[in-house]
Amino acid sequence: MKNIPALDPKVLGLVTEISKEPKVEAAIAFIKDQTEVAMLEQIELCEIEAPTFHEEKRAASVAERMRQYGLTDVHIDEIGNVIGIRKGSGNGPVLAIGAHMDSVFPAGTDVKVKKEGNIYRAPGIGDNCSGLRALLQVLRALEKEDIRTVGDIWFVGTVGEEGNGDIRGSKHLCANNKLDGFVAIDSTDVGRVLYGAVGSHRWRLAVDGTGGHSFADFGKTPSAIHAVCRAGNIIADIKVPEDPKTTFTIGTIKGGTTVNTISAHCEVDVDIRSVSNDELLRVESEVLGAFEKAIKEENARWGVAGENGLKLTKTMIGNRPGGLRPHSCPLQAARSAQKALGIELTNYAMSSTDANAPMSHNIPATCLCSGGKGIGAHTLKEHFIMEKTELGPQLVLLTALALAGTETTKPLLG
Repeated sequence: MKNIPALDPKVLGLVTEISKEPKVEAAIAFIKDQTEVAMLEQIELCEIEAPTFHEEKRAASVAERMRQYGLTDVHIDEIGNVIGIRKGSGNGPVLAIGAHMDSVFPAGTDVKVKKEGNIYRAPGIGDNCSGLRALLQVLRALEKEDIRTVGDIWFVGTVGEEGNGDIRGSKHLCANNKLDGFVAIDSTDVGRVLYGAVGSHRWRLAVDGTGGHSFADFGKTPSAIHAVCRAGNIIADIKVPEDPKTTFTIGTIKGGTTVNTISAHCEVDVDIRSVSNDELLRVESEVLGAFEKAIKEENARWGVAGENGLKLTKTMIGNRPGGLRPHSCPLQAARSAQKALGIELTNYAMSSTDANAPMSHNIPATCLCSGGKGIGAHTLKEHFIMEKTELGPQLVLLTALALAGTETTKPLLG
């Protein structure tokens, strides 16, 4: 890794000081002592299916657990997010810690967890039931040791992070509440800290015409597939910068009926990504423009127009905003917490997570990981290795205390 800013000695000193407070030391030890209990909770949550857009049962269980662990202000908002508020001493910042509740697997998927030594196999066991486990571990540790913070800490189970859920829970949370900071918990590698959010726009572009017989109607009607091929040829030559990294791809293509048919319908799904919203919008404009040009060219090729010509339908199927954070708050707090816990920073990166939404609103945010080792996410062979699982919640705990402030330290968040 190159060009990573040095740790701020003041922030490192603050986090180190917090880590040595007796209550915090006890909370860190408690998290480790509760490893087996926490793993059982991860299993229980995994076995409650929660496909995107249908997280209700898992949400109800998360809400009940928050109440059981000491929160009295717990509710499920209008979009389905579970929000449990742990009040601070007053006049402090509001920090949200969130883990998404949904999985990519449809209803009816076998989510029964199978244990083999320290390996646990089930769809969703790592992504993101390990994040929910870490979220609840932090809450239990704070309550067990009665650690008071200056700022309020919101414990949030979000909906719709995966796929076409389009981080809708996180976007709703950030758009409708005043938050001063956000820490997402996703994935398992505690060596990773996110400083950037990769934005993505996804479009379904459908071309429709009258179609016809490949011989009898040749020259009379344009082909939807040919128009899409024309667009693809233009798109393939779009220039994008290396920095900020910007990408595009036609991910799927569907159309036609038989080999001897001039196609009446063809559609593609296009994915465009960048950490820069400006580049995202520029490439998006070029992609959409390529399809509009291709339609005109295919219609002109056969001299047709109006009702006999091809038409383009544009449907946005994904909208994740991007953003970059300064390398200060909360990144310095997270990296200092890693240092205090003996965790090596191995992946200072950008990705697409629930942290995209707050970053796009310029809310100080990052994404940290749950601990353990998740393998095969988004596949039926997904499994989770239970090793050093305590490091995730310990990292989130220390980071959160530095951001929200303790009885003896001021919050880093403004």
